[in-house]
Amino acid sequence: MTDRAVEEAITRAHHEEWARVVGRLARRFGDLDIAEEATAEAFVAAVERWPRDGVPPNPGGWLATTATRKAIDRIRRESQRDARHQAARMLSDDTPPDPTGPVQDDRLRLVFTCCHPALGVQARVALTLRLLGGLTVAEIAHAYLVRESTIAQRITRAKAKISAAHIPYRVPSADDIRERLAGVLAVVFLVFNEGYLASGGDDPVRVDLTDEAIRLGRLLHTLLPDDGEATGLLALMLLIDARRRARLSRTGELVTLDEQDRGAWDRALLAEGHALVRERIAAVAAGGEPAGCYQLLAAINAVHTAAPSARDTEWSQIVALYDRLAMLDPAPIVRLNRAVAVAEVDGPSVALAEVDRLTAALDGYHAFHATRADLLRRLGRSGESRAAYDRAIALAGNPAERTYLTRRRDQLAG
Repeated sequence: MTDRAVEEAITRAHHEEWARVVGRLARRFGDLDIAEEATAEAFVAAVERWPRDGVPPNPGGWLATTATRKAIDRIRRESQRDARHQAARMLSDDTPPDPTGPVQDDRLRLVFTCCHPALGVQARVALTLRLLGGLTVAEIAHAYLVRESTIAQRITRAKAKISAAHIPYRVPSADDIRERLAGVLAVVFLVFNEGYLASGGDDPVRVDLTDEAIRLGRLLHTLLPDDGEATGLLALMLLIDARRRARLSRTGELVTLDEQDRGAWDRALLAEGHALVRERIAAVAAGGEPAGCYQLLAAINAVHTAAPSARDTEWSQIVALYDRLAMLDPAPIVRLNRAVAVAEVDGPSVALAEVDRLTAALDGYHAFHATRADLLRRLGRSGESRAAYDRAIALAGNPAERTYLTRRRDQLAG
């Protein structure tokens, strides 16, 4: 086997097996530090041995066995006290654990541990990317434009809180899994959004984060195939990410949906996303639970991406979907996005009246001012539009957005 083939096998194993091995060790030893470090040591061993010995027939099994031995060795080295020594003797017991939740998968236990509501949102994101995604502290810090020491502290403190609070390495009971799952999905979508439209820095898009969020979304869909919102989130991310290649111009400027080259969209991702949306529509029609927020957002994106051109978009259908979404989540941003669709159905004047009612809630949000600027431009109110563009540019953290907004402002008459 060539060096390139071995390297690809290790990369593939890292993507597919990291979370599984960490989750297995966390459940068995009850210690996230041991689980993470032993898994990392197993991959180091793979990098050293697989080029020489060849890729094993079962890479995941090899990594799990190696990581388990590394964990046992570490505990035995530290087993100076009686309790540690007793624990070390017990580690040779390979008896399968008792069931601890409605879905028996170590990765799902790990997801719910990383996203436990006792942890702050930033800690949940960092811990999820480290323990589920296998990203290094340096990679996470680079993605979020913070110092490595900051990320390391977040992860360390989160682990300490998990230990101090005796948070179990298991999924919740079947009765409350839905309530806890909402927080898990929110963390994955936060990761995706930061990659899709970075809030700061020089890179307008961070593909590593969008790819990681989609991978986590696929994992959740695999583990919870009957959950509508897990399916909806995956569909939503796929339909948005399918437009990635068309979202930036050659000069690095944001290209809005109505101006994108739809021929550049990823047809495979679109097909997968649309299939998931149809799956959820059929499930609801057959008597399943009504669609939640992620399913409705996925349906909205399905309408957008089904249209052969921007002017062929079924805007009235999008407004109707936003009406349903607003009943579940009346957040100002939902109402802002609804107003954009209203402008296409009832005109910019009606939409502007709705947008202006959101001023108190969204005055610090760049997209609010960008939306106002566009509506004012369409109404011929160039002076007011220019002022709104200035405000949007000042608030925007993404370089591609700033470039786009600046060009639109400079095109105003007068």
